[in-house]
Amino acid sequence: MELLFERVLLPQGICPRVAVDIDDEGTLRRITADAHTGTGAAVRGLAICGMPNVHSHAFQRGMAGAAELSGSAEDSFWGWRETMYRFVERLTPPDVAAIAAMAYVEMLESGYTSVAEFHYLHHQPDGSAYPDRTAMAAAVRDAAQLAGIRQLLLPCLYQTSGFGPRPLLDRQRRFAHGTEQFLQLFERVRAQTNRLQTVGIALHSLRAVPIASVRDVVAAVPTEIPVHIHISEQQREVDECLKFVGRRPIDYLLDSVALSSRWCLVHATHALPSELNAIIQTGAVVGLCPTTEANLGDGCFPLDDFVDLSGRFGIGSDSQVSIDPCEELRAAEYALRLRRQRRGLVASGAQAHCGTSLYTQAAAGGARALGIRSGELNVGCVADIVVLDTDQPQFAGLPDEALLDAYVFAPRPGAVRDVMVAGQWVVRDRRHAQREPVARAYRRSVERLLR
Repeated sequence: MELLFERVLLPQGICPRVAVDIDDEGTLRRITADAHTGTGAAVRGLAICGMPNVHSHAFQRGMAGAAELSGSAEDSFWGWRETMYRFVERLTPPDVAAIAAMAYVEMLESGYTSVAEFHYLHHQPDGSAYPDRTAMAAAVRDAAQLAGIRQLLLPCLYQTSGFGPRPLLDRQRRFAHGTEQFLQLFERVRAQTNRLQTVGIALHSLRAVPIASVRDVVAAVPTEIPVHIHISEQQREVDECLKFVGRRPIDYLLDSVALSSRWCLVHATHALPSELNAIIQTGAVVGLCPTTEANLGDGCFPLDDFVDLSGRFGIGSDSQVSIDPCEELRAAEYALRLRRQRRGLVASGAQAHCGTSLYTQAAAGGARALGIRSGELNVGCVADIVVLDTDQPQFAGLPDEALLDAYVFAPRPGAVRDVMVAGQWVVRDRRHAQREPVARAYRRSVERLLR
């Protein structure tokens, strides 16, 4: 397929009249800037690479907005978690499929083109396995296929309720696996991969996975498989780890396992400068979820310091309180501006435009975390493309180099007009083709679950 874009963000900057040739596998085969002629369909606007979503718990879309009652429990992540546990108790595989499909449609309409699904809801409410042990994994995989989003499915190991190790709570029994059971699940899910659906592993956290199990699982999976883990999200987690082993979680992990570029450290909120440097040396990506971290009162990752040291990061929607990559980027930058009382903190010397700097760094880091050839529009990369409607008033009068600044920092509804995944249009004129039936199924499930 050939297309002729009005403008494209290429590695060298925004270029006009770019001819793009996409092969049958959905890969960018040829890109010609300043093309004066072209046989492909003309596409107005600015084409940019789609944003990878490095961290999603899709089922939590069904409870977004339902945990904002102040004073009913500990007003932190730990109180929110109790609400989440109550919601989880009622979920069935069809519910999970309906809720995940809604989340994925919204991701695509907002400009996410791929998602790392951190999947820890495995079993029946009493903790027993479904007859098909992959039933819940199949639900989120089917949802991704229906929506047409690229998915890295991360079945998650969950074994303890805290450092010590402490035994699981009854409310956590739907998440639990022994190490061998988990590796069997991984292999079964891995056998079902395809061009748009790949698999990695998730280790819930060091409080939920003893370090011996971390080592066993990492040693058992192929070295190219992505590995994601929640780490140092809350101060209480840090304090409990210090009490248990005399080390902070990031330091404890780094000293126990050989990290590499296939690792994604999700949140890493309470990271010390020495830990930032150590993460960078491994090549691991930090997965930030600023709207969820703010919603839960977790804290603020020192992203400016990390980027100044050449750290790699991606962004994710996590609890789905927001499904908008630009809102994640703004939240990350604005939290730093409030703390430092300065502006433009994540802009690099090579790219002074803060919106462009944030977007391109998050896209590149996200692609690494998902293990896909993406993060920019270049020959050999996947054809995951977002088209911004630059005819909208919000972009009027701006030079090309400021268009992403307006997109990220001066948002208006409808900026994302069209979205392509692997060479196939999945969103046209701001709407996903499956939005209405997906929304109906979502409403049926959530109205029953929240009743």
